[in-house]
Amino acid sequence: MTQHSRDTPQFYLTAPSPCPYLAGKEERKVFTHLVGERAGELNNILTHGGFRRSQSIAYRPACDGCRACVSVRVVVDDFRPTRGMRRILKRNVDIGAEMRVAVPTSEQYSIFRAYLDSRHRDGGMADMTVLDYAMMVEDSHIETRIVEYRRREPGAGPGDLVAVALSDVLSDGLSMVYSFFEPDEAGRSLGTLMVLDHIARARRMGLAYVYLGYWVRGSRKMDYKSRFLPQERLTPDGWARVE
Repeated sequence: MTQHSRDTPQFYLTAPSPCPYLAGKEERKVFTHLVGERAGELNNILTHGGFRRSQSIAYRPACDGCRACVSVRVVVDDFRPTRGMRRILKRNVDIGAEMRVAVPTSEQYSIFRAYLDSRHRDGGMADMTVLDYAMMVEDSHIETRIVEYRRREPGAGPGDLVAVALSDVLSDGLSMVYSFFEPDEAGRSLGTLMVLDHIARARRMGLAYVYLGYWVRGSRKMDYKSRFLPQERLTPDGWARVE
């Protein structure tokens, strides 16, 4: 029997299942495990090739006859917020952000649970328990961080938590793995705020990109990603810039 090192990735293909983005379609994924000493290096290589991370798994769509999922990354140095984005920044001037080691808390889970119940009640993550959430945050063999967004309370220390982003630090950028926010604060456009914050944060860190995952033409829930320009989209011929 051939022996495979933990540092040698083995790839697997999932069975077909209903597509969460496009009605009437089925999805399949190719995936591998991110473990061992080379996990960070492997995650960088795979992310550049269109993979995403979920816990200790890296995956990419491998659907029969469909290539709707397109990897997107924002070009940090050339990005300029639109007028609408500047209004969102102004609206949230009372929100502060702090990047910290990825440690789950009950406060985070409370917002995570409310977010799922409000926006993804029928999604694949709908039944996640507090232990499942802890695994999502902690089960990482690479450099992963939590960014917490809180109301600023002058003279009273950190205020209420309103949004959270789980992000990986790559060799050339920040990869937003998963983000969520308090549904009662939907009017703040906190999802957009978190992307804008990551772009500014990557610029300060000297990183070239913010990876937003997959943009899916025709999917309303993914349409927001196309607004962060300029960006690069992964094509069969490599990353192509879109203005």
